[in-house]
Amino acid sequence: MPINLQGRSLLTLKDFTPEEIRYLLDLARDLKNKKRAGIRGDLLAGRNICLIFEKTSTRTRCAFETAVYDEGGRVTFLTNSQMGKKESIEDTAKVLGRYYDGIEFRGFKQETVDALAKWSGVPVWNGLTDLYHPTQILADLLTIQEHVNKPLNKVKMAYAGDARNNMGNSLMIGAAKMGMEFSAVAPASLFPSEDLVAECREIAQYTGAKINLCEDIAEGVKDADVIYTDVWVSMGEEDQFEERIKLLAPYQVNKTMMDKTGNPDAIFMHCLPAFHDLNTSVAREVQEKYGLSEMEVTDEVFRSRQSVVFDEAENRLHTIKAAMVASLN
Repeated sequence: MPINLQGRSLLTLKDFTPEEIRYLLDLARDLKNKKRAGIRGDLLAGRNICLIFEKTSTRTRCAFETAVYDEGGRVTFLTNSQMGKKESIEDTAKVLGRYYDGIEFRGFKQETVDALAKWSGVPVWNGLTDLYHPTQILADLLTIQEHVNKPLNKVKMAYAGDARNNMGNSLMIGAAKMGMEFSAVAPASLFPSEDLVAECREIAQYTGAKINLCEDIAEGVKDADVIYTDVWVSMGEEDQFEERIKLLAPYQVNKTMMDKTGNPDAIFMHCLPAFHDLNTSVAREVQEKYGLSEMEVTDEVFRSRQSVVFDEAENRLHTIKAAMVASLN
């Protein structure tokens, strides 16, 4: 049956069928080819998009803005509103819905983006919350399609690190939806929540996916096509560096881990930014305090032929564009 996502919000990939996700990936590939061919788009012509940011951003902001401009639309970047201060989220949403054709939100609480979708009357796209990061997962799936010579339902992905953060949650959901084998490779204290694991395993019964929780690194990464990691400390958790370093140092993605896959064609992925060297102020502070020059991934792996992190980052643009075009056309 034809797919119609007009008017739909993207809050979490739990709300989308495998067919709808595949449609967004196909659309993103078409839009990527169009951009590379130098064809100016008009699929968002006359559309006004509001971007609300509580958290700092590089890729999400730039991808949303560029995607809108590429297709002829206009954006407002909103960081200093009264939302949640002098004005409720409900009231703000009702106002913004009168001005804009769609709203992006990047911030802390999932409840905030859910409320914007409930009350605004226009499509809302989740640019990241503490629970989910669905636009990143669309980019990741497109990148895997481009670099792994297998259909998604034959791909094995291992996520090493803090598996109960928004990336661990969202990758597991995306893998379950697309019939992939997903292994959370982490200390048991950082496994995804039992409720979400159960929900993903229920989805897997229909899609053929496998959801594994592995403390043992060799077991978790064996035969993997994709090794994925993220920062050890998420935004808002900076006071937990010492604890996370102790827990996650054994789960650093390095050449030894990549070799343990037994797959010379395994790719390395990271949503970025990554602490792989000392070229940032935060990395230098961590090095001074804890003696680490690399954290979740070594510079060797980050810069290796197996790393596809910048293709992955580019694909944020094309998949975000697809999500907006699908919702507004």
